[in-house]
Amino acid sequence: MTWDLFGQLFTAQLGLWWIIWPGILLGIVVGFLPGFNAENTLIMLLPLTLAMPVEHAFAFMTSLYCATHLGGGIPAILVRIPGTPGAAATTLDGYPLTQQGRGQFALVLSFVASVFSGLIACLVTIAMLPWLSAMGLYLRSVEMVVIMLFGLTLIAVIASKDTVKGLIAGLFGLMIGMIGTDHIYNAPRATFGFLELYDGVPLVPALIGLFAVGEALMMAERKLIAGGAPGAAGTRVSGHDWGQTFEAFRYSVRHWWHIVWTGLVGLVIGIVPGAGASIASFVAYQQSRMWSKEPEKYGTGEPKGVIAAEGGNNGVCSGTLVPMMALGVPGGSTSAVMMIVLQYHGMTMGPTLFSENPQLAYGVFVGMLLSYLFMILTIFPLARYMSRIVLIETTYLVPIIILVTVVAAFSERQYVFDMGIAIVFGIIGYIAHKTEYHVAAILIGVVLGPIFEKYLVRALRLSEGDPRIFFSSPIANGLWALLAISLLVPVFRAWRVKQKAPAT
Repeated sequence: MTWDLFGQLFTAQLGLWWIIWPGILLGIVVGFLPGFNAENTLIMLLPLTLAMPVEHAFAFMTSLYCATHLGGGIPAILVRIPGTPGAAATTLDGYPLTQQGRGQFALVLSFVASVFSGLIACLVTIAMLPWLSAMGLYLRSVEMVVIMLFGLTLIAVIASKDTVKGLIAGLFGLMIGMIGTDHIYNAPRATFGFLELYDGVPLVPALIGLFAVGEALMMAERKLIAGGAPGAAGTRVSGHDWGQTFEAFRYSVRHWWHIVWTGLVGLVIGIVPGAGASIASFVAYQQSRMWSKEPEKYGTGEPKGVIAAEGGNNGVCSGTLVPMMALGVPGGSTSAVMMIVLQYHGMTMGPTLFSENPQLAYGVFVGMLLSYLFMILTIFPLARYMSRIVLIETTYLVPIIILVTVVAAFSERQYVFDMGIAIVFGIIGYIAHKTEYHVAAILIGVVLGPIFEKYLVRALRLSEGDPRIFFSSPIANGLWALLAISLLVPVFRAWRVKQKAPAT
């Protein structure tokens, strides 16, 4: 794309500010509400988007989509409720920061990482779209198995703090993820006769129960989210002022490279059809921890953990649209809804779209770029006032959380059964907290286990059961090498520290 075309598209998209801003504001609200996401919101608004000119429709849809990922981190940080599945990894360090009275600090980290990782991923997409569109053809089931292992190794990392309990929790999560029909014969497994479980354990009710309901039961034992230990009266949290905001902004600027590379991880994973924000955020978080000089701080309120999770989560947005526009294959459920709008207006997706209608093909990504620029203006006011949620006493907050989250569990598939799943997982989460089992390890197993099995079985079917297929491509072998390096570097670093300790 030439600079002249970019300037024309930027000016044209800037003229659609009146439709981009409502999309951003609605997207933040949708992301904040558990159980709602860009996909089901766009489906509800489909008659509206079909009635608009296609340029207006895409400006609205992309702005809502990007803002949803930003909004999902707000409840994940403040009340340990992932607003969207992609924000699940944000809870690992975001909520501990809130408990330390630094909720506003964590929110600013989240917003800055979300906006600038998405912005950078969008710029890279615009600059390298012809090459990125071909990447989805090379990342197949074999490569995805290795990518899944990057995220699943987090179970072993968490288990290093308490090996037995960590592995039990991780295996328990993987067992829950296996519920449903298998990927070859569609034979039901551990469904206990419930038809609602044939598609597997629904992710949103499981996340809501494990984190929201379980944490709400824990909150009931203290007066405030932050500053009060279980059973204690609790103390009010100071510091909800502009000081934390500017401190977090300065921290983000100092670690700008962390935002860049985690956003690029999300971009690459987003390009793969069927992958998504959950995978990207966990892989980015795992890599951030593995290469950290202080990995033991992750999970206790490490700011880089928040940056990594949100960077991977938001880098996905540009990536999911690449296969849709370049290949005609939707990269995810949200891009599938966008594809319906394109087809309704008579657009043919594929390489010809960029030569026949470059204003639309590139305009989608330029509009997304502009949405991120507009979202920069929301960082400071959102962080300043949303962080005050933690000052509400749990006497009022706990009933609201349980009511909203149980209803949200119903809204995903509109099954009353899912409300029961949320409550059951809430009890599991509460027991795990009280017995000091790792809820994060359970979560990783539930989220990544079924996806890992799908790609694993697909690859083995292609090779007729020959495991050598996992080492049959240069890309897969390169990923295996990266996985080995990321696992061995922390071990080598710990060995070096032990070697230096006696000399010191």
